[in-house]
Amino acid sequence: MNIVIENPPRTIMEVYEMLPEGTLAELIDNQIYMSPAPFSSHQKLLLKLANKLVEIVENVNLGEVIIAPFDVKLDATRNAVQPDITVILKSNPNQIVDGLYVGIPDLVVEILSPGNKEHDLVTKKDLYEKFGVQEYWIVDPETKLALGYALKEGVYHRIGEDLGKIQSHLLHAEFVF
Repeated sequence: MNIVIENPPRTIMEVYEMLPEGTLAELIDNQIYMSPAPFSSHQKLLLKLANKLVEIVENVNLGEVIIAPFDVKLDATRNAVQPDITVILKSNPNQIVDGLYVGIPDLVVEILSPGNKEHDLVTKKDLYEKFGVQEYWIVDPETKLALGYALKEGVYHRIGEDLGKIQSHLLHAEFVF
């Protein structure tokens, strides 16, 4: 089967948007990063954390919890990520429209994978800080180490580092896993 592209993409975001649905890829500062499928320990922890967040956020009508793969376009041209878990509160001026989200989520959770820990610990942390994500959690499924960051005056400050639990300042709740 031949695919004919009548109008070739002119920007890297257009290339990104042409990737097949479900592709594990992100666009950060005009560079596409591809990832393999996560391990089962990653997915089990994702499910636990997402369920707890749904209890706190959706069941009391505070907002929405979305799990990956789901594109979060931080801007229109250079940055689109697929956080493991994305929380968008009702108070956020940017909401999901027609299944798409363009804007800054309130809370992002990344679960580490063996091959790309630095990507989540450095590259994405810096990106989320730059764009103003209010709270960022990083969780290691192997060690259960959870790091939490909250944005204060445009800079992330560590709000927690613990095994098997994390305290959310944004949601005023503790999450044990």
